[in-house]
Parts: sequence; structure tokens; C-alpha cells
Amino acid sequence: MRAFVRPGHAMVGAAIAAAILTASEPRVAAQRSASDFEWRGTVLQGGAVEIKGVNGDVNAQAGTGNEVEVTAVKKARRSDPESVRVEVVQHGDGVTICAVYPDADGRPNECRPGEGGRMNVRDNDVTVTFTVKVPAGVRFIGKTVNGDVTARALSGPVSLKTVNGSAEFSTASYGDAETVNGSIRGSMERADWTGQLEFTTVNGSVTLDLPSDVHSDLRATTVNGDITTDFPLTVTGRINRRSVNGTIGNGGRSMNIETVNGSVKLHRR
Repeated sequence: MRAFVRPGHAMVGAAIAAAILTASEPRVAAQRSASDFEWRGTVLQGGAVEIKGVNGDVNAQAGTGNEVEVTAVKKARRSDPESVRVEVVQHGDGVTICAVYPDADGRPNECRPGEGGRMNVRDNDVTVTFTVKVPAGVRFIGKTVNGDVTARALSGPVSLKTVNGSAEFSTASYGDAETVNGSIRGSMERADWTGQLEFTTVNGSVTLDLPSDVHSDLRATTVNGDITTDFPLTVTGRINRRSVNGTIGNGGRSMNIETVNGSVKLHRR
């Protein structure tokens, strides 16, 4: 059955039990050039690898072994690529790797997990492109400001965030994504998330491929666009041209989807 409505809103949060940390001593390989970086280390299943960039894309793919592999390539037109360092921080939930730019206003930038740390940039055009190989069962968190964030063919939960760029993922688990100027495309095979999933953008569409057995409380809003779903939807309250609230299946787990200039599309896998 295909239901049709118009326009959308959303937010995200995924609480995932983590079965903890990096076990082996990390090995920072000799840099291939003054601008390149490599790192390998072990993150146990349930732990997370988090990448924090500022200018540049973040790309994740499934790894073939049990180690996380991270490479970073720096490029610039006028600034010195060596002015930006790539920092590795190990912690109880895994590892966080950041592009750390020179101090922009007298306060030091620093790499910290999650919402911690400081990542301000001024008058520095160095881009740092991260490529990450993620082992099975490891969560991936990818963040940047100016660039696309992608995670393809992963097996663990995914969380993506950018400002000026698209966010795209496919995983055997579930995920969430946030951007401002860009579209979101997600494909997930599991519907057993805890808490709520959030997908938000301002200028872009949100397209999700969901498992056929999904049960969710859905809130979707848009201003300039359509809302379409392949799933039967039991509407809660009133439908208007800008939002829909309802349940897919038996409801239960929360999913919030929000855009301003773009459509919302839910596809059955």
C-alpha cells in the first residue's frame, strides 16, 4: 500500500549499549607525505569509531579484518597543510579522531569525544578527507562541517552529521543523520533501535529505505515538498499540508523527520 501526504519535521538520538574500548596499542604509520595520515587500532564490538572533520568529506566502508583503519589526506590552495594536525583520542567507548586546525581566536582547538572539544576555523582552507574502514559490529560516527559524510555497507549503528553537504548511509543495523544544506539518504535493515531516530535537514530531501517489519511512531514535516510512504500509516490527529503524525505497524520506536525545502520518502526494503 502506498500512502501520500504533503510536507515534514524531525530529530534524532540513538542510545546504544556499548561493549567498550580499543584493545590494542594504536599504530600510527609513517606519514606517506607531509600531508597524509594513517592509523590502525582495535575497537571491540559495540564500541565506536568517531571521526570529526571540519573542511572535507568523511567516507566510511566495511573493513575486512578486526582493525579500524583510518587514512586522512590534506590539501590546500593557499594555507599550509601541515598547519592542521590529525589527533587520535582513545577512550572508554572506542576512539575519536579529529582534524585539529590552528587556534582561530586565541582559544585552543582540541579533540574530544562526542560533543566535547573545540573545532573553530578561520582563514584556513586546508581540507582533510577521511577514509575509514569499520570492522563488523563497531558503531560509526562521522561528522564534518563543509563536506559530504557517507557510510556504506556497514554492519553496526551509524550516526552522521554535517552542515554543508549530504549524508548517506547503508547498514545492516540502523542509523540517523543530520545536515543543513544537503540531502539525506539512508538504508537500514534493522528496526530495533532504542530511543528515537532523527533525520533533519533544511535544504534537501530525506529518503529512507526501511525494513518491512518496522514498527514506529512517525513524525514528519516539510514546508516545500511532499511526504510519501510505502507503509500503511495510521494517522494520529489531523493531517495538514506541512506535517503528519502517525504510526507504522504497531508503533513504538520514535522516528522524527524534518526538512524545509525538500520531500520525505519512506521506502520498504
